[in-house]
Amino acid sequence: MAFGFAQAFRTFGKLTLAGAIGASLAAGDVGAEQKTPSPGSAKGQFGAVSLPTQGPAQPIGFYAKGCMTGAVALPTDGPTWEAMRLSRNRRWGNPATIALLERFSQDAAKYAGWPGILVGDIAQPRGGPMPSGHASHQIGLDADIWLTPMPARRMTAEEREDLPFTSMLQKNKFLTIDPKVWTESHARLLMLAASYPQVERIFVNPAIKKKMCDTWTGDRTNLGKLRPEYGHDSHFHIRIKCPPGAAGCTPQAPVAAGDGCDKSLAWWFTPAPWAPPKPPKPGAKPPKPPREMMVSDLPKACAAVLDAASVASMQAATYGGPSAASVLAAAPAAVPAADADGALPDVGPVPNDKPAIQ
Repeated sequence: MAFGFAQAFRTFGKLTLAGAIGASLAAGDVGAEQKTPSPGSAKGQFGAVSLPTQGPAQPIGFYAKGCMTGAVALPTDGPTWEAMRLSRNRRWGNPATIALLERFSQDAAKYAGWPGILVGDIAQPRGGPMPSGHASHQIGLDADIWLTPMPARRMTAEEREDLPFTSMLQKNKFLTIDPKVWTESHARLLMLAASYPQVERIFVNPAIKKKMCDTWTGDRTNLGKLRPEYGHDSHFHIRIKCPPGAAGCTPQAPVAAGDGCDKSLAWWFTPAPWAPPKPPKPGAKPPKPPREMMVSDLPKACAAVLDAASVASMQAATYGGPSAASVLAAAPAAVPAADADGALPDVGPVPNDKPAIQ
């Protein structure tokens, strides 16, 4: 590659330091998950709504600061997908997102040797900031896909809540892919996801990006869409562009030209992104704690989104029609495609994902 990973590891790859980093990220995540938003905050209000609005689908604002109207739900089950963590009620998205996920799941089984996808968080019924777990996923154009393949049977609701994630990283090593769990099918799955023109970015752990840079021998045209980010070692995050005609959607700057296997990736293998905050100077006033995001901090239209009339039921707003969820849930799981890489990865530990504005 164009930069010296070996030198980065010599200066920063000590196991003791890697362990300290992992512990600090885990501690930070626990604190974030345990903090309950106040009922009047944007997180509290959007998190309390159980159904989407009536009317046309529109993303409003930016991926990390917005809301949405007219969301539809991904059916809990399909021939080549299963929705996870159903109790979170986060399988809502813009119809363009849900359509892409269903197509991607079918293409993954057909072209990538992947039995089917497990879909994690998409968005809340009306978008907005979530009480935990994400800074983005607010306008229905983001979705998390597990790096664990769909099993050959329908999981129960309890299994979907309890199934641990599978991390692609080696324990006690700094940003190092575990060869016992990573397969060529994972690489094909990521590049397939990046191939769709409406996909703007795919967030992956920096170690996964490095692995792809080092080993992908196929067409590298879309490799630049894979963006290194904190966490994302057990799942990847698909982000699609603002749909045509979505005037209220704020687009993100396009991805820079090239495959991204350059100094911008090397930075993740230096101390800079992992360094703790500098201690305050002696006698300096302690910084004020960050203020909760309020609805007034979001685009003005989001206040009206909260007050808008709801659809009649979850079934009425399920993508594919009211009967889609019940019909697909009753269907048997698809027979997995043959996996050219042998055994699928075992279930592993829960990852240390650090939410970030992406």
